[in-house]
Amino acid sequence: MASLQDQLLKAGIADKGSAKQARAEKRKKNKQKTKNNQGVVDEATIAAQKAAEEKKARSRELNQLQQQEREKRSIAAQVRQLIDVNKQSRKGDTVLNFTHDNVVKRMYVSAEMHRQVTKGRLTVVILGDAYELVPTPVADKIAQRDDSFIIYRADLDTSDSDGKEEAQDDWYADYDIPDDLTW
Repeated sequence: MASLQDQLLKAGIADKGSAKQARAEKRKKNKQKTKNNQGVVDEATIAAQKAAEEKKARSRELNQLQQQEREKRSIAAQVRQLIDVNKQSRKGDTVLNFTHDNVVKRMYVSAEMHRQVTKGRLTVVILGDAYELVPTPVADKIAQRDDSFIIYRADLDTSDSDGKEEAQDDWYADYDIPDDLTW
């Protein structure tokens, strides 16, 4: 079947020049349409690329947060393991008083353990809701990972009685002590 243009040429209604001109205009319109479509496609691809970049950035942030959470859980597991492996058995009837969150807590330990805690050889740590005693070198390792588990260390206690005794002894410095005094 011949095109309408061919039929008009055969009938003599249109001439070859006008047909040629009509074809050229049709080609120009088609080219402009494709150019306009490419511009729209370019904008669409740019928008898609931006959306993809934003999605990648969001996923990177989420991955980073998840990695931090995994590290926190890993550190907490290491601390729990250190405490479980190194905790001292607390058998005894001597009361050990210490503070946690401005509340005085007590723990019953043996007299030897009480001495070791006051000398700084044992440290009070928290594991869940329970308080445990671990050696001070282990407490140092725990503090390197997360110091929120350390509850009481006598060697780091700022309210030592040594300072009070020195302050009490200082007021005697003003008085002369006789040499011939015997006790």
